Amino acid sequence: MVAMTTHQFTVTVQPQYLPQQSDPAQHVYSFSYTVTITNTGQVPAQLISRHWVISDASGHTDEVKGLAVVGHQPLLKPGESFQYTSGTRLRAPHGSMHGSYFCVGEDGHRFDVDIPAFVLDAGGDNARVLH
Repeated sequence: MVAMTTHQFTVTVQPQYLPQQSDPAQHVYSFSYTVTITNTGQVPAQLISRHWVISDASGHTDEVKGLAVVGHQPLLKPGESFQYTSGTRLRAPHGSMHGSYFCVGEDGHRFDVDIPAFVLDAGGDNARVLH
C-alpha cells in the first residue's frame, strides 16, 4: 500500500496552439492551456496564488505571479479536482512553461505545488511534458 502525503496536489496541463489568434508575421504565437489540479493528499486545501515562468525560443522569459487562477481560489477536499483554461502569447513558435502554486491546508499548513514544465509548440506535438 502506498502512503499518501498529507498535503499534496497533482497538476496536469494540456497546451494547445491557437492559430486563429496568432500572427506569425508579427511574431505573435497564441496558446491556451488547460490545467487540472487534484487534491491527492489527505487534508482539504486551498489554492491561493500562482507563479509561472514562460520562456520562448527567442530567449524571452516572462514571470507571472498573482493571487488565484482565473479569478478562483478553489478549496479542494481530498480527491476533488479543479480545472481551468488560460492562455499566453509567445514571440516565437516554440517555448515552455513551468511554475508553482502556493496552497494552504485547512489545518493551516502552507505548501507549494510544482507545475511540471510543458512545451508550447506552434508546429507540432503540444502534449509533451518535460521532466
